[in-house]
Amino acid sequence: MELAETPHLRRKTRSLGRSSAQIAKARELRQTPTEAEQVAWRLLRGIKFKGFKFRRQHALGPYVVDFYCAQRRLVVELDGSVHGQPRQARRDIQRDAHIESLGYTVLRFPNGIVQQAPELFVQKVWDAVWLLPEAFG
Repeated sequence: MELAETPHLRRKTRSLGRSSAQIAKARELRQTPTEAEQVAWRLLRGIKFKGFKFRRQHALGPYVVDFYCAQRRLVVELDGSVHGQPRQARRDIQRDAHIESLGYTVLRFPNGIVQQAPELFVQKVWDAVWLLPEAFG
């Protein structure tokens, strides 16, 4: 008996909770990172060796977050100078509240800390990772 070959069908989205537009936006953001995001990504990838994996530009709810650790439901956001403007600050507050209402913890850092004090950035993220409970346990 010969098995009929069937073409491999791929979903248009990786997750039923994410739209193809969100995934495309996340992919675009991953391909065009800011300098601070590049530095932060190198630093956060180092934490992977200690047992925690981060994703960058991850679609979460209606948003794409800068960095995400699924094991601890931790979101790390980097803020450039535009985030200091009142209108953007209000958007950030609403965004953080929505993400936190979904059960995630949000840490925000100015771009400068990543570039000027990378050890402090890593220490703050590391402290948060260890303080948060296991998401899948």
